[in-house]
Amino acid sequence: MRIFTIGYEGATVPEFIAALKQAGVEQVIDVRALPLSRRPGFSKTPLRNALAEAGIDYVHLKALGTPAEGRAAARAHRDSDLKRIYAGQLELAEAIAQSGQMLALAGERPSALLCMEREPAHCHRQLLLEAVAPGAEVVHLFA
Repeated sequence: MRIFTIGYEGATVPEFIAALKQAGVEQVIDVRALPLSRRPGFSKTPLRNALAEAGIDYVHLKALGTPAEGRAAARAHRDSDLKRIYAGQLELAEAIAQSGQMLALAGERPSALLCMEREPAHCHRQLLLEAVAPGAEVVHLFA
């Protein structure tokens, strides 16, 4: 299985969509706990609408997002705390169910996990894939 990831930090919506289209992504799986953004066009509804216009589906899997304390740890560059907190999140029943849903969706057609951080090494999407899709081919896209 191949799974793409992409962060929108520093990108415009057209740049973001162009990167997805160039890679052949047909579906974006939003793994943000809170699908809101100060960056224009990247909150849930405007993003879903822009992706739909480009022929790309959008799915939000809230339980795969980082809880507030994990986001605070990430902002403070406390990586070990982020890993610990996010590992706990992935043990929750809803996160287990949505992990299965994410893998099923990604197995059906080319899909990209979405979060804000540009660099996957600084994002929970890398931790998510290491935990639930260890054998997957991961391709990081940059807008």
